[in-house]
Amino acid sequence: MKHIIVTGTSRGIGHELALQFAQAGNQVLALSRTISPSLLGHDRITNLAVDITQPADLDLVAQFLKTSWTQVDALIHNAGAILVEPFATTAPADFESIYRVNVFAVAQLTQCVLPYLTKGSHVVTISSMGGIQGSMKFAGLAAYTSSKAAVIGLSELLAEEYKEAGIAFNVLAIGAVQTEMLATAFPGYQAPLQPQQMAEYIAQFALTGHTFYNGKVLQVSSTTP
Repeated sequence: MKHIIVTGTSRGIGHELALQFAQAGNQVLALSRTISPSLLGHDRITNLAVDITQPADLDLVAQFLKTSWTQVDALIHNAGAILVEPFATTAPADFESIYRVNVFAVAQLTQCVLPYLTKGSHVVTISSMGGIQGSMKFAGLAAYTSSKAAVIGLSELLAEEYKEAGIAFNVLAIGAVQTEMLATAFPGYQAPLQPQQMAEYIAQFALTGHTFYNGKVLQVSSTTP
């Protein structure tokens, strides 16, 4: 039995991850601003309705860990925000709001969880193919794409900083999955994968990937976008 934290569990991939981990016998801390009714009442899932961009809400996470768990085996940064807007008209506040979710919250939640990460723990950040240098880019996604590139650099740095402690940091840069976020960016596009399928891949990687990788970015994509 592992102790696993997943962010962005109200819907999509994060929701499926929480269910799959719990059904496999693990203890899950599910973090999202809105709690999915289907996750309530599951004896292996603890739901916290938190906004991970807010320090006071991160304090609630820290308090839970202090009183309930002794260690965290895997942390999956799945929560994300997207903005579709031409770069020239993107307001600074809107640009910053995307970074608060996609970058700053990843850093701050990791700091919160660090005291509970031990040798063999795995931190997985879900990025995007758009964040990969040299990959195809799409107009109107400047804030989102650059934020997804930023967390790749952050994860690579943390892998180096914590390698002596035996804590692995890896990134999965995923391609098109049929989620609400994809529909926002590419209306009408039908992705080849459903959230449940991608969640199965991510869950397996979170539990075993640190044996083979550290500080790496794996591209998990079969289509463009």
